[in-house]
Amino acid sequence: QVQLVESGGGLVQAGGSLRLSCLASGRTIAMYHMAWFRQAPGKEREYVAAISFSGGSTRVADSVKVRFTISRDTAKNTVYLQMNSLQPEDTAVYFCAAADGMGSSPPATIGRYNYWGQGTQVTVSS
Repeated sequence: QVQLVESGGGLVQAGGSLRLSCLASGRTIAMYHMAWFRQAPGKEREYVAAISFSGGSTRVADSVKVRFTISRDTAKNTVYLQMNSLQPEDTAVYFCAAADGMGSSPPATIGRYNYWGQGTQVTVSS
């Protein structure tokens, strides 16, 4: 099975940028749909972005479209989330997740993801 470790979170001012990384080990990310979710205090975990196991399909939640981009580097076995124009409402713990690579389009539903990292905190100050 795959193990996931997120990094790159931190404190940033509104309007700033961060790039989160998700380093996978144990198996190649090319076997999995990969996604980012986030969870703000007192709220449910929500989908942010996903990339298919082939790398040919990406999708981003409407709430962050244009500002956030998901990508991957299979040579580094790493998935990235580039976050621009950050706002205080983006403050959350961000989680990387992997789903078995079935279907061409990566799922956006949390229940489809079998493997999770521990999360990385992103705090955006106003």
